[in-house]
Amino acid sequence: MPHPTFDELRAIDVFAAAKRINGIAERTPLERSVALSEIAGGDVWLKCEHRQKTGSFKLRGAFNAISSLPREVRERGVIASSAGNHGLGVAFAAKHFAIPATIFVPRAAPEVKRHGIESLGATVDSTSSNYDSAMVRAKEVAAERKVTFINPCSGRDMIAGQGTVALEIIEEVPEIAMLIVPVGGGGLLAGIASLLRRVASHVRIAGAQSVNTAAMARSLEASHVVPIESVQTLADGLAGDIDEFALEAGQRSLDELVTLTEREIGDAIVWLANEGVGTVEGSGAVGVAALLTRKFREIRTPAVIVVSGGNIDRARHEGLMRQGL
Repeated sequence: MPHPTFDELRAIDVFAAAKRINGIAERTPLERSVALSEIAGGDVWLKCEHRQKTGSFKLRGAFNAISSLPREVRERGVIASSAGNHGLGVAFAAKHFAIPATIFVPRAAPEVKRHGIESLGATVDSTSSNYDSAMVRAKEVAAERKVTFINPCSGRDMIAGQGTVALEIIEEVPEIAMLIVPVGGGGLLAGIASLLRRVASHVRIAGAQSVNTAAMARSLEASHVVPIESVQTLADGLAGDIDEFALEAGQRSLDELVTLTEREIGDAIVWLANEGVGTVEGSGAVGVAALLTRKFREIRTPAVIVVSGGNIDRARHEGLMRQGL
């Protein structure tokens, strides 16, 4: 199925997705951060998607996409590629519908994500060298088996499901002036913008990503898709190249995009734990890291930062905590 253009994304699809995932995905809490509010000079809230059932927002889009398939198509099973969190969402939805699922992840995917996928009953293939190779292989196998490939970052239903994050935010903070979002393959960004750019166009949308996953930043600078090298990063959930749709979403929705070093991300992970927010993975911590390091040109408040996920291997998290002492 071809990608929709950004103009073809509809706010009404986000409202429909919210009904479809109701009772499946958690309505995650919004928590005001005193320390971040002091930095910003106004209220800053954290949207705690690291407390979602599968540990990230990805459950929203995966469940909406799979539940929207015709029953006879869905029953043949699904295949996905993932850095881990999307795979967890797909595996959760597959278990709900009692259908087979195979998830292709990179060889270096965190154990907590691989084991979580397997514990939900899905098959994990971790033979690919990196995220982009996993996607290529997943698409090939889906075509061979004639089953549906669930793209982690595109597709109308996937994007609408991710947009429910923004819907919950504006329902609870209707006066929101700025939303800070992690940016990887563009699915969360597109979902959020598909709603906000239609119903709350005044909201400033700022993105954050790691220097080591800066496909969007480099592509926006060049005004065309720029492939990036696959390197290790704390923000593994943001890894991989972007496509033309993601670039369009970035061009049409981002007011600003900043990049963070691995040290800055690690410091934010430690800070979040020490502040009592909880265990947050690198991709979930980039927005907080950007505010802590004062990288945004402009801050408007009230602001909300999406803390997108919490699936980080325990040993890695404990190592960062020891370094941060």
